[in-house]
Amino acid sequence: MRKNKHLSFEERSTIKFMLDQSASFKQIARSLGRDCTTISKEVRNHISFKKSGCFGHSFNDCSNRSHCPVSGLCSNPDCHSKRCSNCSSCHLYCPHYSKQLCPALSKPPYVCNGCSKRTRCTLEKHLYSASFAQMEYQQTRSESRSGICLSQAEALQLDRFISPLLKKGQSIHHICISNPSEIMFSEKSIYNYVDAGIFSAKNLDLPRKITYKPRKSRHDSFKVDRSCRIGRSYQDFLDFLDGWPDCPIVQLDSVEGRKGGKVLLTIHFVKTEFMLAFLRERNTAASVSQIFERLYWELRPDRFMKLFPLLLADNGTEFSDPVSIERDSQHSLRTRMFYCDPSAPYQKGSAENNHEFIRRILPKGVSFDGLTQKDVDRMMNHINSYTRANLGDRSPYEMFRLFYGQDVLTLLGADLIPANEIILRPELLK
Repeated sequence: MRKNKHLSFEERSTIKFMLDQSASFKQIARSLGRDCTTISKEVRNHISFKKSGCFGHSFNDCSNRSHCPVSGLCSNPDCHSKRCSNCSSCHLYCPHYSKQLCPALSKPPYVCNGCSKRTRCTLEKHLYSASFAQMEYQQTRSESRSGICLSQAEALQLDRFISPLLKKGQSIHHICISNPSEIMFSEKSIYNYVDAGIFSAKNLDLPRKITYKPRKSRHDSFKVDRSCRIGRSYQDFLDFLDGWPDCPIVQLDSVEGRKGGKVLLTIHFVKTEFMLAFLRERNTAASVSQIFERLYWELRPDRFMKLFPLLLADNGTEFSDPVSIERDSQHSLRTRMFYCDPSAPYQKGSAENNHEFIRRILPKGVSFDGLTQKDVDRMMNHINSYTRANLGDRSPYEMFRLFYGQDVLTLLGADLIPANEIILRPELLK
């Protein structure tokens, strides 16, 4: 039996073929010369989810669908003439929706590949695909070999201990030798962390550190979760929209001022062109998570889940902790987060276009260090009150109020500026 070998695409194709034939994990393992636990882990780690119905029936996984008398909850005009139990999107708006899970998926083989009832099932399908598993495997392998193997909490704890000593003039060698029980990293790793800008102490604080101009191909970014894109790629985003075409999209981005200074987090509601902006001291994943946690409790969970059902962000390190954004403190799912492809800002072009209004007031290169959140709120009030031709000559503020109501705008601290008093120049904040 082979050991310490990665599965190949041919082996994954064999797994998929045998699962379609309702073969057990032991039979598949015997055929490939692998351990059955290897096959089990492979299948469970690479399940793809498909929201599809069956012949003559739309996708619907509500546990009440068989006896639900309600109709006409969604915007689909055809739905008003039939029950919501036959609609694939009404449960998005139903307060009594309860997801039904197939009990067969809680035991081997954990997927629907060889299920005899698959052609008559309207529940969410759990499938094993060789091509999908191979793609996820390659992404995991690539992510595991990049970035810095250090969590956000470990980085902060290490920074609190090492940076004060470095600023006293001590060398990294002296600190590591004198504190072997507190520092469980090699000297080279500490040098790399300082050079990457993870600590508050910089290269200038090191007694004899020679600095070189960084190469163009070098990546000093610090990701909290290096495998955060797995299952959250732009293609996964498009696949999700195929099942939920009416789901509102919220785009996330950052706007930088002076390098290393304060930075803005922008939250853009695509349908209404309404944008929120929050000032952060540093461009870290923790600062983004804190903002969403605060919004979750200030708006209340029901309003939050209605406003932020689907998030789309770029590949910046500030968005590399999706779990803390997607789930609350009780680990309950409150939103879904996906990522654009690398070097593809056009995939969230709505937010990028709206940043032009911010740059009218805060041109590139201007430091944000002197700003307060009150200044940022005033700027966004003027931007959101500015009428847009693509909104039927209405402002984002008016469209947002039409969709979500005045109470939500009040909770967000947004105000409507009279049309003739709108200023989109740097003088607004002077």
